[in-house]
Amino acid sequence: MSEKKRKRGDRKDGTLIRDMDAMHAFMPYLLQGRADNEAVMNDEVDLTATLQYLEKKNAGGDDFKYTIFHVVLAALAKTIYLRPAMNRFLQGHRYYQRNDISFAFVVKRVFSDSSEEALVIMKIDQESDVSPIEQIHERVKKEVNAVRKENKTDDSTNVMGILNRFPRLLMRLVARFLFWLDYHGKLPMGLQKIDPYHTTCFVSNLGSIKMSADYHHLINWGTNSFFVLIGEKKWKPVFQKDGSFEMREMLPLGYTVDERIADGFYFARSVKLLRYILRHPEVLDESIDTPVNWEE
Repeated sequence: MSEKKRKRGDRKDGTLIRDMDAMHAFMPYLLQGRADNEAVMNDEVDLTATLQYLEKKNAGGDDFKYTIFHVVLAALAKTIYLRPAMNRFLQGHRYYQRNDISFAFVVKRVFSDSSEEALVIMKIDQESDVSPIEQIHERVKKEVNAVRKENKTDDSTNVMGILNRFPRLLMRLVARFLFWLDYHGKLPMGLQKIDPYHTTCFVSNLGSIKMSADYHHLINWGTNSFFVLIGEKKWKPVFQKDGSFEMREMLPLGYTVDERIADGFYFARSVKLLRYILRHPEVLDESIDTPVNWEE
């Protein structure tokens, strides 16, 4: 994304929102902790169109297959681009519009109890003509291969490994200092870039380990205001008005957001847009800024 000139009050990672309504502007002083202001939503999406789309995408024979995870990430990126309040955060009792659309997720080296995990952080190029699905697929392919084939460790884990060598008292002082830096917008970008809690959305793909869950908490550290859980797909009956039904594969999705960044109406419409995109995944083959005619 092209650099914008920073104004007084802006942060390195976000632009100060200067036209908030009175109620939202006052909320951070009454409702201070992100983890204390969670709004939780759950949805189930019919995967019929998504699975057909994936079958076409994988017909080319790429060794690294397109998956439901790629489609969901791309749909989230498109939704967040078109619904920018989903990319806001609060820090220092102020509202900011994040400069980037970024995701964090965990990659397990091997599916075993003793296997280590690696954190992956990726950004979407909002000015690229490359479609969001292709951006996601190529970046995830690169990161997963690095973790599983090249045994790469992520920078965030490396930094935590160094800090964990400090005595507990010093660790507490370091943590308090980091909170102070972040509150005042002075946390070095080098740390922000490797921290999953300074991203737009943290995504947990529970379906990859055959699990589902309705909820994951936010935390007060960082600026992450949006957490998404992708559950395990399951066959379920879909009923028609006449009482008839057919079995379809459904995908459970869980959303946790900081309710202070927007109102419930905005959140609900954002979920409806995401649902529409997952039911019409062909829109992910267009550039991220291509409008979606989704309101019926």
